[in-house]
Amino acid sequence: MKYQVLSEEILQGVGGKENINSVIHCATRLRFKLKDSRKVDTPALKANAGIIMVVESGGQYQVVIGNHVSEVYQALISIAGLDDGKNSDAAGDDNASLFARFIDIVSGIFTPFVGIMAASGIIKGLLSLALACGLTTETSGTWITLSATGDAVFYFLPILLGYSAGKKFGGNAFTTMIIGAALVHPMMMTAFNASQAGSPPLHFLGIPMILINYSSSVIPIIFAAWFSCLIERLVHNRLPGSVRNFTTPLLCLAIVVPITFMLIGPVATWISQMLAAGYLHAYSFSPTFAGAFMGAFWQVCVIFGLHWGLVPIMLNNLAVHGADTLLPLLMPAVLGQAGATLGVLLRTRDIKLKGIAASAFSASLFGITEPAVYGVTLPNRRPFIFGCIGGALGAAVLGFYHTTSFSFGLPSVFTFSQVVPKTGFDASVIAAIAGALIAFLFAAIATTLFGLPAATTNAADTEAVPAEPVAVTNPELLHKVTLVSPMTGAVVALEQVADQTFASGLLGKGVGIQPAIGKVLSPVNGTVASLFRTRHAIGLEAEDGSEVLIHVGIDTVKLDGLHFTAHVSQDDKVRVGDLLLEFDIPAIRAAGYDLTTPVIISNSDDYIDVLPASQQNDVAAGEPLLTLIK
Repeated sequence: MKYQVLSEEILQGVGGKENINSVIHCATRLRFKLKDSRKVDTPALKANAGIIMVVESGGQYQVVIGNHVSEVYQALISIAGLDDGKNSDAAGDDNASLFARFIDIVSGIFTPFVGIMAASGIIKGLLSLALACGLTTETSGTWITLSATGDAVFYFLPILLGYSAGKKFGGNAFTTMIIGAALVHPMMMTAFNASQAGSPPLHFLGIPMILINYSSSVIPIIFAAWFSCLIERLVHNRLPGSVRNFTTPLLCLAIVVPITFMLIGPVATWISQMLAAGYLHAYSFSPTFAGAFMGAFWQVCVIFGLHWGLVPIMLNNLAVHGADTLLPLLMPAVLGQAGATLGVLLRTRDIKLKGIAASAFSASLFGITEPAVYGVTLPNRRPFIFGCIGGALGAAVLGFYHTTSFSFGLPSVFTFSQVVPKTGFDASVIAAIAGALIAFLFAAIATTLFGLPAATTNAADTEAVPAEPVAVTNPELLHKVTLVSPMTGAVVALEQVADQTFASGLLGKGVGIQPAIGKVLSPVNGTVASLFRTRHAIGLEAEDGSEVLIHVGIDTVKLDGLHFTAHVSQDDKVRVGDLLLEFDIPAIRAAGYDLTTPVIISNSDDYIDVLPASQQNDVAAGEPLLTLIK
């Protein structure tokens, strides 16, 4: 239910189902391709407790959810009636740049099964590690079984790519999947092996065919799928409705498969070989510089979702050369952010920041860095920079020693197993370990020593912060703003709120109120910036620049507006004391909900600090609640 409610709010925030061309998801994000970005309510989405961050990049509107993004995605496509992964490229934004369209196409094709590829790569890496350590042999049943498991997704990659590319290009995905299956069919593989042994080539209607080993290939099937979808769009609506369901795929298969073997496949294979050769030439020019560059800027690419542009290069390197030098260079960048997050965890005395860092640190070790970057290192700036510097130093070491990966995966601690060759440990493996340690330790130590301001590291905890926590040379330059309470009730520290998103301070600083009266009054003179459809939360933008979020209760979004009444609308002008919301306290408590209401300053980063205005446990509506210091 909680995913369904969150999905409904996301759907409303992006402008409704009618505004969505397509939506897919990766490890932590929902990636929307929208018709009109002006219909999006970005402030409301950012204020949502279930959303970490919103990013607009690469022609996509990206909503960062976290590790449970797949559950939110399934709920979203269910309530919106969307086809899972379906996307009509023809319905896309024709004004988008070529690079933005490229990123959108690549992410749309590879996102659905990148997790499976990463898992398979880890299996292959662990097998290589076991082989190098003498724990198994290539003739054992265990090795053969697990090797087949790890190889399957890559051997039959054209089939998987055929399916996802067909969806991305707006065609029949099963038709394009069959095209991929034809490329790796045992009869065609036998013919290829025979041609390699000197047998005469096959002919199609008297035309000689160029036979190539398409297992693990990437680019040929993507071009073939695009061509098939083009034919489908041209012929489908021109065929009689009674026969088009089978004549359309019949024409696509009969035309595309032969042309793929005779023209598309060889040309695309030549392109893939040139791409691999071009990367190898650029890498060989200065592997150390290549490592430093990728280690420094990989996380910047991740922030804007541009990292998908490198996925085809890594897979193509593996398909053409059987190895890849790009993936190892990214591992120190990931561990650099992990080290910076650990440095924040060890150094800060801020309970809220410590809580975020603790949960983000473990995820970052396994390649999921968005929680660490958005919640810990990037907001504090210097830790993010130290993480990037550490990544550059570590990746430079890997580049200098030509560390190579022999399977695809997410850059993470598992990458160590994927750089071990079957011949055993060598200098490149030792370099991988050394480079990772350099990245991790540099970022952790630099962040611990220099990454946080003194005000953050000296406070024993949030409650112990003194009323005047910041020492300045000219106190008269300080500007204080008092925010009055929007309701009557008992004040509790924000970290005691039974919702980790609020308690961690990820959405901003503030306090919680346990209401005694079911009314929310305006604490500011300003504008209603956002009003949730379920009327359980409201965002205000004050004339003095502060942004206030009032979220009545924990998980009360599940009530879908029941027991809540709104007395204002979005964009309304309000004055201090104006009635904003009313809610039925007995009914909501009878339904089993905690009514503790977080009152937070969404733009807390714009202030030196946000402090309780009084040490009293009870507050009445209109009395001082928070002091904002600029």
